[in-house]
Amino acid sequence: MEFLILLVPFLIAILLGKIIIPYIMLITYRKRLFDPVDARKVHQSIIPRLGGVAFVPIQCCLLAITVVLVYKINFINLGIVTWEVFPMFIMLICGLVILYIIGIADDLIGVSYKWKFVAQILVACLFPLAGLWINDLYGLLFITYLPIWIGIPLTIFAVVLIINAINLIDGLDGLCSGLVGVGCLVLGTLFAYYQAWIHALLAFVTTGILISFFYYNVFGASKRRRRIFMGDTGSMTLGYTMAFLAISFAMNNKSIKPFSEGAIVVAFSTLIVPVFDVARVIFIRWYKKLPLFKADRSHLHHKLLRAGLSHKSAMMSIIGLSLFFCAFNIIMVQFISNNVVVLLDFILWFAFTLTFNYFVNKKKSALEVQEMLTEPVKVENVKETEVKFGVKNITIKS
Repeated sequence: MEFLILLVPFLIAILLGKIIIPYIMLITYRKRLFDPVDARKVHQSIIPRLGGVAFVPIQCCLLAITVVLVYKINFINLGIVTWEVFPMFIMLICGLVILYIIGIADDLIGVSYKWKFVAQILVACLFPLAGLWINDLYGLLFITYLPIWIGIPLTIFAVVLIINAINLIDGLDGLCSGLVGVGCLVLGTLFAYYQAWIHALLAFVTTGILISFFYYNVFGASKRRRRIFMGDTGSMTLGYTMAFLAISFAMNNKSIKPFSEGAIVVAFSTLIVPVFDVARVIFIRWYKKLPLFKADRSHLHHKLLRAGLSHKSAMMSIIGLSLFFCAFNIIMVQFISNNVVVLLDFILWFAFTLTFNYFVNKKKSALEVQEMLTEPVKVENVKETEVKFGVKNITIKS
């Protein structure tokens, strides 16, 4: 019976997404609120980018209504320490509202990345204020308990990193919503397994709304196949949601869930692809002395497109890669130490990166050869010579 508090809101979230997102599309097309087309963007047609406006209202309303109904009806015993867990969700909602407002402003009129960065640090500080922070590394680097003066800065850094990683991976139709949807589904299932029902509820509600958005983002609506992007409104709030779920799962706190040895590795395995990709891109920019926050086409999905994959094939490949890391880490932490699992993650990531680079370079070389073969031959220093053959003269160019 407990699973009904996950299944019913999950289905309602899908339904609300199917109802609300088409109205958002209608407004954006009538008001011509489109994402600009430039050399960095993959799309080459006008597409609105306010799909993320639907996320936070559905998340917060369904979460609040479901929890209140469960408490009032006494449907099941949630088995949580109310005074300790509820402040975390209250601060989550506060942070979502702040990012929601900043995101809408950015999608409509543009906001400097400096102010967005300040807002991200502000909302990241709300988690430790509510008692949510990384307090245990579970043996990573042979460290277990973290003192508060290390755990809180690490938590703030992790939240800001995750928000930006999710934001920057949003460069291909269905990619961001697919990755976050997979992450929420995995974490939601794990929270349900440990009977952390409110955290599982948030994860499944988020998955539900993302299923609806994924359809409109990838396939479009109506016969004209009109699509919509989530914009910064969606990507930043989804990143914040993922940070909350991952840190909650990683925190060694019996009020949230029972202790599990590989919690921190499993929690952040859902974020390996976007976080590793952002770390790689930033390192390359730093190494080449380029601006760290200037957008370019060096992300993983750009590499796959240059390797010859279609948009949908590239998107499904990256989502499949994320699923692989999730399944791999969940299984491996039961048999080997967390340090070895993380080391294997790095090795596998470098192997995938080298493989992608090989195919990109191979494709690039093939295109260069093709251009050389099709390029017209230029003849210079042409001299004319007249040769007499009886009746008429023939001019030969050599």
